[in-house]
Order: sequence, then structure tokens, then C-alpha cells
Amino acid sequence: MSVRTRFAPSPTGYLHVGGARTALFNSLYARKFGGKLILRIEDTDEKRNTPEAMQAIYDGLNWLGLEWQEGPDKGGDYGPYLQSQRNAIYEKYFAQLQGGGHLYEDGGAVRFRSPRKTVTVEDLVCGKIAFDMSNPVTHPDMTIRRPDGSWIFHFVNVVDDIEMKMTHVIRGEDHLSNTPKHIELYQALGAEPPKFAHIPLILNHEGKKLSKRDGGSSLAYFVENGYVPEAVLNYLCLLGWSPGENREMLTMPEIQALFGLEDINRRNAIFDLDKCFWLNGQHIQHMSLERFAELSVPCVTKAAIPYGTEDALMKALTIVKPKVKHLTDVPAWIGFLFTEEYPFDPEAVDKALRKPGALDRLRTLGTAFGELAEWTHPSIEARLKELAISLGAKVGEFVHPARVAVSGKAVGPGLYEMLEILGKERVLARFQRAEAAAA
Repeated sequence: MSVRTRFAPSPTGYLHVGGARTALFNSLYARKFGGKLILRIEDTDEKRNTPEAMQAIYDGLNWLGLEWQEGPDKGGDYGPYLQSQRNAIYEKYFAQLQGGGHLYEDGGAVRFRSPRKTVTVEDLVCGKIAFDMSNPVTHPDMTIRRPDGSWIFHFVNVVDDIEMKMTHVIRGEDHLSNTPKHIELYQALGAEPPKFAHIPLILNHEGKKLSKRDGGSSLAYFVENGYVPEAVLNYLCLLGWSPGENREMLTMPEIQALFGLEDINRRNAIFDLDKCFWLNGQHIQHMSLERFAELSVPCVTKAAIPYGTEDALMKALTIVKPKVKHLTDVPAWIGFLFTEEYPFDPEAVDKALRKPGALDRLRTLGTAFGELAEWTHPSIEARLKELAISLGAKVGEFVHPARVAVSGKAVGPGLYEMLEILGKERVLARFQRAEAAAA
């Protein structure tokens, strides 16, 4: 049978980066062997489940670009894919265990009677591990059904993996200690266990499990703070897996070609938001302008930037792309291009426009620009540099006042690119406005 992996989250909160990484590793492994990723929602905890958390799972996986072939929204041959709709299936397997003498009642709950043997787990990441299950004090019989009739995770998890014909279970190392219990259930049900692979935990810089208090623990953090999916996928892969040769920036096709469970580390992964930030800038620089525009438009629209035509927006994005590190910064980078009411940074005005002779140089530059017949980046640059040489001044003595005059800021995209996009008339008008701001 072809490879079948699954991602089985509970819709009880935000989508954790650990869960997103688990989904990614399962997807990569399935795709590597032409198999399928199954999305199964473990929604048996009615008190904690919320529609918002369910939507967060779909939104997060879709944002990352991860595709599943079977699930609640897609159907499939082994559904339902919501545990809350699978009660009849659980009852059947419960009866099978009961008929085999594997269950007993304890205070209204139903427990599984452990065979009290050593269980060996052959893990694709952790290796061969023997668990001595003989001591009932350290390994008490597990509950599989509560007194109120609801099911315990261990039981339904195993039943679903059997029914959905999972070949591989790739999950966090915190589940490793549960695995011998699960294998006991497989054996009691006469089923072949899947192959297990337990991936390292993701810890914060203090060596503690990543929690809500840590920035970046939620996938929504990256969406809200202007990260691009390509960079987040890249970073998630590096949390516990290494392609070798000290490579860090990778595209999804490269990751797909290189990924293997044998290259997953045993040691826990330390979450480093600075590394993800660096990767974000790298991916933005290397992506196509069309992709950059596709990802930037929602931020530009949310900020109500009146960019006019698509062509005007694309020209603006072209000149700021080399500078952008977060998509949420795009409106601030381009906003001044689309309004004549842009604010002036007081510190920039002091440093660039109030220096002795600065406004005189700006007026001289305005006159020189006014005489230009061709308004292009090369001609603008050449005219400014010729003027500086003729007056025995440094190029920066013209560049800095001009930049602040047309943008209101001391930093931004390349000056000559900005001036070309703005057009001669707007540039000359902005030079005059800057004089008033510096007065």
C-alpha cells in the first residue's frame, strides 16, 4: 500500500508552530513517496472545541500551501474525518476488545488490561526503544472510556489509524511514551501497527516547551506580522531537520527533494525568531515581483493606500522590494508615493534640510532638474552628479535633501528610482513643499 500519513489536530485553540511543523513533515514524507496526507480533526472534547479554532487549522494550513488529499472538507474512502462523527466505529472496536477479555470496569470508567510485557518500539527517528510495561505502579492500565461514556485519546487514535490505513505516524516526541500503550492496543485488536517517527520538541531559549507567551508560537503570528509562507515553511523545516552542508535558505522544491526522516535530529529544536526574520528577508528578495505583489496587496489594501492603477503599484513595489523585510512594512515604504500630504520626519528635516546651504542646494537642483528633457533614472542621476561636480560639492549634499524633500524620510528606496516614478512635476512641487517644512 502507498504511504499514508496524517495530521490530527484538536480544534481547541490556535494552530501552534509545532503542529504546523508536524503537518509539514507528514506532507513532505507522503509526497516524497507519492502517498497521501490525511487531515483528521480530533474534536471529541466538546467543551474546548470552537469553530474559530477549527477555522484556524484550515486557514493556517492553506496559508502555508500544504495540501491534504482526504479530510472533512474533501471527503475520502475512510471517513468521517471528524472524530465526533465516528462513534459507531469506536463502539465496534470497543466490543472487540471487550469480547477478547481486554477490558474491565473501574469506578465507572473502562480500562484496558495491559499484558504486562516489554514493548519494543522501532522508531524511524529515535531508533529501537524497549519499554518495560510490567510494573502497574509506573505503567497503570490506561483508561479508554470515561464514566460519562466519552472516549480517551489513546483508544480513538489507534482505532482511527487502523481504519484509515495509516502506514506512518509522524508526531512530536512528547507522544513517544504513549507509543507502547498504543502498540498494546494494536496487538489486542490483531492489527499491524504503522511505522512510528517521533520528531524533536520545539523549545524556547530557556529550554522550555514553546508556549503562548513566546512570540511566534502561533502560526497566526507570522500571518499578522508580515511573514511570507515560503520563509515560514523553510524555517519550520529547520526545526529538527537539516539538509546538510550548512544550508539554510531552501525553496519548497529543494526541501521536497532533500527531506528524509533519517536526517531528523534527536535533540530538541530551539526556536529562534531572529533566524525566521532573516529567512523572511531572504525569501522576499529572491521571489518574483509578481509573487511579492500578490502577497503585498492585502497589506496595501488594509492600509487604504490610494495607489490608483495596478501599473503604478507594481512600479512602487519594484523599487521597495530590495528593502522590505516584512510585508506589513510595505505600506510605510510606498505610502508617500501616492499622496502629496505625506508627513515629514522632524529629525530628518533637521539633519538634511536645515543644514547651512541645504535649501539653496535643493533650489539649485530643482532648477537643474527643470531643464531636463528626458526624465529617466540614468538622466536624473547623471544631472545630479554633474551639478555636484560643477559646484565642488559632495553628491550626498544633494541626495539627502532631495530624499527628505520627496519622501519626508531619511531612508527609503533608491533616490533616482523614486524621482523617476514620481515624475518631474511632482518632484519639483515636493521640493517647494520641503522648503516650507524646513522654514
